Amino acid sequence: MAEQVKEFRDLVRIADKDVDGNTSIFMAMTHVKGVDFMMANAICGAMNLNKTEKTGNFSPEEIEKIEEAMEHPEKYEIPKWLFNHRKDLETGEDKHFIASDLTLQNQMDIKFIKKIRSYKGMRHTKGSKKVRGQKTRTTGRRGATLGVARKKKGQAEGAAKKATAAAEAKDKKK
Repeated sequence: MAEQVKEFRDLVRIADKDVDGNTSIFMAMTHVKGVDFMMANAICGAMNLNKTEKTGNFSPEEIEKIEEAMEHPEKYEIPKWLFNHRKDLETGEDKHFIASDLTLQNQMDIKFIKKIRSYKGMRHTKGSKKVRGQKTRTTGRRGATLGVARKKKGQAEGAAKKATAAAEAKDKKK
């Protein structure tokens, strides 16, 4: 009886992201852009993975299967409400993007709303930080900060004396 000893890997590459081998598979999946903890939990449930098992214990074939589940969750019967790109404009399908595909799709969506000149697209074109109707009076400012100028010591004492003198004059009138 020859037992196969799994080799522990200190660094594992999951969907173009280097992950520490001592990290649990659940947390390792969340390091990939486009996979949040809910999607990672659904993938672990669909593939019957132990969420606490270390990533370094998985073989490269198992990692490839996990990557496949991240890229095509519909094959593993993961609910469509977990997908990050629902009702695609061109096809109308529910899709899920990860890593560089997600970044590229996001850029293409922004380019499209700029092209159709929607309000949100116009805000992107102007370079405004707020495009979803947030208030802009106090936050989202750019450039050097303008603080309130501080009074010098002599000026502060003089102002305090004037205030007390004005208060005394008011009391005398009464």
